Amino acid sequence: MSGSQTRAPEAELGLLDATMIGMGAMIGAGIFVLTGLAAEIAGPAAILVFALNGVVTAFTGLSYAELAASIPKSGGGYAFVREIFDDLPSFIMGWMLWFAYMIAGALYALGFAPNFLELLHVYGIVPPPGQVGAVALPVVDAAVPLAFLLAFVAVLGLVALNAVSTAASGSVETIFTIIKVSILVVFVAFGLSSPMFSSAEFQPLFPEGSGAAAILPAMGLTFIAFEGYDLITTVTEEVKNPRENIPKAIFLSLVVTVIVYLAVVTVAIATLGADGLADAGEAGIAAAATSFMPTGLPIIQNGGALIVFGAVFSTLTALNAVVIASSRVAFSMGREGQLLPSFGQLHHRYGTPFVAILASAVVMLGSVALPTQSAGNMSSLFFLLSFIIVNIAVIRLRRERPNMNRPYEMPFYPAPPLIGVALNLILAGVLVEYLIRTDPLALVLSAAWILLGGIAYFALNRLRAQPNRGPTDADTEITPEAED
Repeated sequence: MSGSQTRAPEAELGLLDATMIGMGAMIGAGIFVLTGLAAEIAGPAAILVFALNGVVTAFTGLSYAELAASIPKSGGGYAFVREIFDDLPSFIMGWMLWFAYMIAGALYALGFAPNFLELLHVYGIVPPPGQVGAVALPVVDAAVPLAFLLAFVAVLGLVALNAVSTAASGSVETIFTIIKVSILVVFVAFGLSSPMFSSAEFQPLFPEGSGAAAILPAMGLTFIAFEGYDLITTVTEEVKNPRENIPKAIFLSLVVTVIVYLAVVTVAIATLGADGLADAGEAGIAAAATSFMPTGLPIIQNGGALIVFGAVFSTLTALNAVVIASSRVAFSMGREGQLLPSFGQLHHRYGTPFVAILASAVVMLGSVALPTQSAGNMSSLFFLLSFIIVNIAVIRLRRERPNMNRPYEMPFYPAPPLIGVALNLILAGVLVEYLIRTDPLALVLSAAWILLGGIAYFALNRLRAQPNRGPTDADTEITPEAED
């Protein structure tokens, strides 16, 4: 690209920024949008759904921590797999992870739009979201729903922010995450002190008919809520002292996120009940807040409005986080010669992966036309498949490079990665079976993305095989092991 050149990213993010990037994604749309959907499938056992997803995440998180400390390169799981596996497996990994983040971005943008409309409605600026009409586009003589337009604008705005400044996007992530966690703390505090809080709402724990088996599909549906630790490793080279700070950020973000999820879901079920939560669907947490938080408050008016306000911040932080992550995966692939070289270059003025950000934005913007549930299902599926490969990667790295410098080594090896592989395989299988029954569109689009990746891979290989082509950046890359 004109105006770009090959250079290394600058380390501008500290431990707090890295931790907040992970939390920004994990405490995002999932806690506000997916809690009601989980209760609809698993009843009061939704609390177990999020707890077990945290356990599944922890096993893979150990693999991520060890790999990130050993291979301090941006690109997340893709960078690790690229270091360990051959060309095709690493391309498939990067292709899947890139897609997972872009689709997650669409999901968060789609979650932002209705919550923002609801917030405007609370203050009397617009009618209820269901009654908001379409916006006429004068140039093309067409009209689009306002929610779609808002999702589109949200993606555009955060893409522009990320395109011009990594430090600014990281600071925004930190501020937004602190705000939404503070709002959830207020929600939990009011809920625990409410006379509506009752442990009887957890009896019976499992829904009639499906029993404990209902947990698995609910775990698959909500797994996207815990993908943030990969996101931290996508910006490894932009974090100060990454060998130490990245593992710390992974563990800190995981622990805090699981605690927040369990506290919020416990309060929501114990006050509104699983049935009430399920009936409210994507607005379950807001409905719970409205039921027990005081009304007539200055400025925010009522508890439901406060939660909607939090949901707006949460979806924006999650969207910002995946814009960062998707572009860094594409940047890493471009730098390794697995996408066009322009993807792996930084802008000469802004120091950001400009082309990778714009390319990610194109897919993200197109994906906001998808149904929300399909976007969530596709993203969860690709994350699960990616995490299986990462767990295998840590095992292979231990076998092939036993003497490699590992500032952090996971305890009880090889049990954690083997358990991680098994659990992610089970959830991926359950999710595919669920999609076959309920969301074939998501499966078709997922297969189409893999097919497109195959075409791109062989086209790029032919391009590289052309005579008189100079070496790629990957040809001269110094691996972290060599640096040691």
